[in-house]
Amino acid sequence: MKSSNLSPVIFILTLATVQLANAQNSPQDFVEAHNSARAEVNVGPVSWDTTVAAYAENYASQRIGDCQLVHSGGQYGENIFWGSTTGYSGVDAVNSWVSEKTYYDYDSNTCEGHECRHYTQVVWAKSVKIGCARVTCNNGGVFVTCNYDPPGNYAGQRPY
Repeated sequence: MKSSNLSPVIFILTLATVQLANAQNSPQDFVEAHNSARAEVNVGPVSWDTTVAAYAENYASQRIGDCQLVHSGGQYGENIFWGSTTGYSGVDAVNSWVSEKTYYDYDSNTCEGHECRHYTQVVWAKSVKIGCARVTCNNGGVFVTCNYDPPGNYAGQRPY
């Protein structure tokens, strides 16, 4: 009788573990991370788009075998991320792109000494729909992609 009383406890702990494993990888997590960066520079919010998300999911699934940082070459703007362990979340990927803000000089509209075009895509004012995906790769790492509609990062144009 005592073991049947433990079953619900084990189930609840298992469910909590599964939900923790999915933490910071939901559509809302991706949207909030983007909108936080956009709000810092007074750019309007993005929203989740199921069509763009389906594109991101399809492409991410193609990267599972090698986890290489290769762009899809599709019709959307795109940021990609690779992490060497499964400990990296989708929000970690967005935060790594946003960390490039330090290198972006708005006055000259250039990147100063480092890459910053991931950041400028995150805050591109005309990109208002996003879809993102995160997969665990066969090599034990993760691949994250976010796609943007309409795309941004046009030469000579400022992101906002």
